[in-house]
Amino acid sequence: MSLLHKTNLQLLLDLSLNKAVFDGEFGLEKENVRVDRHGRLALTPHPSAFGEKLNNPYIQTDFSESQVEMITPVFTSITETHQFMESIHDIVTLELEEQQELLWPSSNPPMLPQEQDIPIAQMNNAVADEYRHELANKYGRKRQLLSGIHYNFSFTDTFLNQLYKLNQQTDDGQRFELSSSSESFATFKDFKDAVYFKVARNLLKWRWILIYLTGASPIFDKSYMKHCVEKGMSIDHKSYFFPNMSSLRNSTCGYRNQSNFQVSYQSVQQYVQDLQQLIDERELMNAMEFYSPVRMKTADGSDPLQALLNDGVAYLELRFIDLNPLEKIGISEETMHFIHLFLIYMLLKQDEPFGVREQRLADLNHDRMNSEGLDGLLHTTSQEQITLREAALVFMDEITTMVELLAPDKERYISIIANERQKMAQPELVIAELVKDGVHRSDYISYHLAKAEKYAQQSIATGYRFQGYEDLELSTQLLLKAAVKRGIRFELLDRKDNFVRLMKDEQVEYVKQATKTSLDTYSTVLMMENKIVTKIVLAEHGIRVPIGEDYTSLATTKEAYNKYREQQIVIKPKLTNFGLGITILNYNYSEAELNRAFEIAFEHDDTVLLEPFMTGKEYRFLVMGDEVVGILHRVPANVVGDGKLTITQLVQEKNKDPLRGQGYVTPLEQIKLGEAEVTVLASQQKSIDYIPNAGEIIYLRENSNISTGGDSIDYTDDIPDSYKQIAIRAAHAVDATFCGVDMMIDDIGVVANDHNYSIIEINFNPAIHIHCYPYQGKNRKANEKILDLLFDEK
Repeated sequence: MSLLHKTNLQLLLDLSLNKAVFDGEFGLEKENVRVDRHGRLALTPHPSAFGEKLNNPYIQTDFSESQVEMITPVFTSITETHQFMESIHDIVTLELEEQQELLWPSSNPPMLPQEQDIPIAQMNNAVADEYRHELANKYGRKRQLLSGIHYNFSFTDTFLNQLYKLNQQTDDGQRFELSSSSESFATFKDFKDAVYFKVARNLLKWRWILIYLTGASPIFDKSYMKHCVEKGMSIDHKSYFFPNMSSLRNSTCGYRNQSNFQVSYQSVQQYVQDLQQLIDERELMNAMEFYSPVRMKTADGSDPLQALLNDGVAYLELRFIDLNPLEKIGISEETMHFIHLFLIYMLLKQDEPFGVREQRLADLNHDRMNSEGLDGLLHTTSQEQITLREAALVFMDEITTMVELLAPDKERYISIIANERQKMAQPELVIAELVKDGVHRSDYISYHLAKAEKYAQQSIATGYRFQGYEDLELSTQLLLKAAVKRGIRFELLDRKDNFVRLMKDEQVEYVKQATKTSLDTYSTVLMMENKIVTKIVLAEHGIRVPIGEDYTSLATTKEAYNKYREQQIVIKPKLTNFGLGITILNYNYSEAELNRAFEIAFEHDDTVLLEPFMTGKEYRFLVMGDEVVGILHRVPANVVGDGKLTITQLVQEKNKDPLRGQGYVTPLEQIKLGEAEVTVLASQQKSIDYIPNAGEIIYLRENSNISTGGDSIDYTDDIPDSYKQIAIRAAHAVDATFCGVDMMIDDIGVVANDHNYSIIEINFNPAIHIHCYPYQGKNRKANEKILDLLFDEK
């Protein structure tokens, strides 16, 4: 039983298109039902934090108010697609955590209330609302809660254009054959449509293999549809199943039309004509109700049938993939790669008739596999007697041959195919059997609830991270996650520079490093960056600042030691950020130490400030608009002794915290043991080999910046309002919308007065991640406040 089209295969090799055929564009859509902590369907409204249901391109509702739909943009790699879906999943999970809800990891529904108590999504759109109510009446609300994954795929137009041009040759050269008949195509659109209809025909015929491998909904709860429960088997009278079934969702008790409608897959015109006839005969309400396992999709979804005629097929949507409860987001990268190989094979496989009879046989094979596993006979138009397993193994052999001949990354692909092939020889390895075994050790609700809890904890543990964008500064990652949550589209303009474009409706905003926006002028940024100017302006507004001196070269610092040696002082560059080049010198420092502090500062700027050290504790006030969003006390880099480990070893242990990293891509920075730290230790008569006593705190830096390994402690609710008003006044004085005001306060228990505080600087590019994920304290959601101001969403 040879299936590959050998001529087409050789053609790709001859024309060096073997790599291009593996290029593609990918997207995922998936539904998850929301549940409470007991595994019951959540009856709460779709979270308002996700914005308008119809307008958020990433997070929507499906049939029910309790059913979240997550949608990725289109990517050119499977890894990017998978990572983006994981990030959407994390964003939704973190929002649900606040209302004590979880994402249900199975395609089959959780514990359900009575039919009439299942909430239908309220879309605030008459057409959308009416459609959902009609679906509820026609199919039942419980059936509509079945959830799954839609795998969207297209070949690149570049690749398809190369094939099209080949087929336009008028000589006797080879052509890429799409059907058994010799075809000519007047336009690229016609050729492209023919490609996708060929892939769809083959895919529909052989889909049972993918359902066998990805089926993950073998068991359902007793609260599901009564007639399905009555037909099923149960061990504990709580969890029900059908022998050999891998996917309830793909069964007669699952998500399908009331009749198996056959429509033509020979051309766009015939396909649209047949669907329109079903709509005219009121078999279907519209094209969206055609629940084919494979849909022909267009770029414009407003009128899909007309768009198909006008613009042709843009991509294929595979609708029969179950949520895999063994994976956090319901599908693994390996499964996505195998489906991709499957689709390429559908293009290179020989074309066969796919009329009404063949479609019915394909439906029979679909149901036979789902009821008998791979032991049943394959329904064919010939007299050949072959089991589903034998046919599947031949199929896998030919996909392996395709990969060996064409694939650029053949070793990885062959490994993926081998893993899937093993499941055909050992049915106990397929997802459905693993799920069934797990449920039988517990019960349906408890098993899936434990998975939901586990995945929620994973999302919480790395909630600060935007999968696939970890190379960006963490503040930028958090801003982009907030944008996705609200349905604000984004585009990376300069990845290295953290420069992004945000788009909502007709409004476009450009943002660099999260807080550099159009809301602050260039002169405002320069004013905050220049410490001399900042102090002058603040003092003019009656705000207390340290008064010191500025130096323009090392030669001008010669008298500084005699003048300031009996004072605590701070040496810092005029233009600085992230605490770079700053040294704090306490009493009894030597002239050499002072000179070295100046040298360090001059490495960062040609003007250096010497200021008196202001007493009290330092607090960072994050000001956004007219509000103090968060306040942190930043504790200098430190370690706590245990009486056993040296300072070096204690630093190594503290740096193992997954929240600590390098380059501002984690909430906390790793502690270093460089020159600055060694100097601070020396001032305490200690070295890096010193072993602190148990409970002894050793400070490694004088400055408390998080960027130098400090700890962030949230004080937003503990600082009196009088200090917050000073911070807001300071921001207004320099006309700043976004800034970090660093304030020294002697005693936060005392209301602000003219003597107990001082602003030591204003930061023009404040890191927001330290307020979203402090070492201790509450997430102040500073990333969302930025969007409030940019898009006027208060």
